[in-house]
Amino acid sequence: MDRIRGDEPATGVPGEPELAAAAEPADVEQPEADGATPLFDRHLVLEQLGGWRGMVDAALPTIAFIVANSQGGLRVGIYAALSAAVLVFLLRLVRRQSVQQAVSGLFAVGIAVAIAAASGQARDFFVLGIVRNAAIGLVVLASIAFRRPLVGVVAEFLAPSHLGSMASASLPGLRKRIDSVRAHLHHERPPAPARGEPDPEPELHWREDPRMMRAYTWLTVMWGGVFLLRAAVQAPFYYADEVEWLGTVSLLLGLPVTAIEVVVTLWVVSRLHRHRCAGARG
Repeated sequence: MDRIRGDEPATGVPGEPELAAAAEPADVEQPEADGATPLFDRHLVLEQLGGWRGMVDAALPTIAFIVANSQGGLRVGIYAALSAAVLVFLLRLVRRQSVQQAVSGLFAVGIAVAIAAASGQARDFFVLGIVRNAAIGLVVLASIAFRRPLVGVVAEFLAPSHLGSMASASLPGLRKRIDSVRAHLHHERPPAPARGEPDPEPELHWREDPRMMRAYTWLTVMWGGVFLLRAAVQAPFYYADEVEWLGTVSLLLGLPVTAIEVVVTLWVVSRLHRHRCAGARG
């Protein structure tokens, strides 16, 4: 049984994962027969978020900044956050793991501490994350107004529903797309073009299927709403200059919430694919 694996997500501001990473396809077993319930392996879902170790790695710079800032002030907090980000990068090199997550995290920490150092305010360590979450949330929700819900666009690009439940990846056109995405994420040379027939065109475009449009719209609302929620919850703490609360909210509404969103999204998408295949056979 073929599976599609994503890669570890790239982190943006410490403690807050990016949408593109979270929206990447994780392992979902295809149903063996009609009426079978889609199966999810929580370990594989967790793996898409970098595993427990990856989640700790992503949160470590933020935790270091909060603790060091409360004990020694902004300068100590900046050094602690940078040291933690560099440590994560070095540990990934030693483990021979993908350093993409660590590099993006190091870059994000560098920007965050630069803003905080320039303003002299510890709370500005989180300002980029607040602005970014608000902007992404608005863009995601705006996609609904154009009848192109972003979750649906991403899901149907990576695993088109008319090719099978969660897409079997057995067709050359789909395999080429998946291999190209993987090569980009791992900074490898793209694979040679696969020979064979391209993916067949669906009899009915997913945006013309009311059930799929409705489900993808609600999933997009969920993702966009969570991004806006992060910004809305953090903003009052930012204006109140509550650095510890800013960091705590950033961590709690970061990867843990994203993990829940990924599980819900995969469950809904797999059921949509079963509906799509059943409709095609009917």
